Amino acid sequence: MKLPRRRFLQLAAGAAATSSVPCVARAQAYPSRPVRIIVGYAPGGGQDILARLIGQWLSERLGQAFIVENRPGGGANIATEAVVRAPPDGYTLLTIGPAHAVNASLYDKLSFNFLRDIAPIASVTVNPSVLEVHPSVPVRSVPEIIAYAKANPRKLNMASAGNGTVQHMSGELFKLMTGVDMVHVPYRGAAPAIADLLGGQVQVMFDTLISSIEYIKAGKLRALATTTATRTEILPELPTIGDFVPGYESSSVNGIGAPRGTPAEIVDRLNKEINAGLADPKLKAKFADLGSTVLHGSPAAYGKLLADETEKWAKVVKAAGVKPD
Repeated sequence: MKLPRRRFLQLAAGAAATSSVPCVARAQAYPSRPVRIIVGYAPGGGQDILARLIGQWLSERLGQAFIVENRPGGGANIATEAVVRAPPDGYTLLTIGPAHAVNASLYDKLSFNFLRDIAPIASVTVNPSVLEVHPSVPVRSVPEIIAYAKANPRKLNMASAGNGTVQHMSGELFKLMTGVDMVHVPYRGAAPAIADLLGGQVQVMFDTLISSIEYIKAGKLRALATTTATRTEILPELPTIGDFVPGYESSSVNGIGAPRGTPAEIVDRLNKEINAGLADPKLKAKFADLGSTVLHGSPAAYGKLLADETEKWAKVVKAAGVKPD
């Protein structure tokens, strides 16, 4: 039987509207129970604080508890695997940091493919790092440390929070782009590395600015430049490494992800709510107090950023011969 054109269009429109109802209802109903945010590090660190700030905001906006669950170990791989294996229903989220982009090439036998198995939801912050030296090192600028390191190969010891960390990779990128030879000294965390830098046992570190700002202001460490593409609001007088080494950039971008297959309407709703939080003056100020700049964006934009960072650090890992601990 051939339907009249008008009747056919009415039925087609009705079918389309009906098919969209479950998606809309699911998005409106979410979340109907508590949501876990898995953090790959111990309580008190940068990603833990980020998860708690975002979790509190989402709890207030969406009317359900967003519970932070810390699963440290394996360079954040343990937490990532837990999220990859979780049901893709929006009730298990992951904090994402620079280690995830590095780990893709640093570890040979991961049970997951990060870019494939984690759906990006939203970028949250950009955290600058700073090239700093012990005051005993006779340099006060990036050109001077390059010249000093070339004149004294392997005399400077470069501390990091461990192999593959943002401190380590920022330093390796600097070494590759300048041709200097500094000895990498990995520690089990940033705190012991900073302690030895303050004591002069090591001379150089590319540390997150928030960890070092008080020591820099007190004159216990000397900051030479930030690692980001633009100057930081915290120390606006400090140049960037890129001002002297064109193309150099190393940022700690942090965000939120979920298991692959999480419904797009849930991803979009979380993205919308997180971006609303990043525009809120009070929450924005809290991140600023931590030395972070908020980073708005869509899931697609965050996904591209993660892909670009993974490709970038894979080249550094290979060229520098970086191995996991």
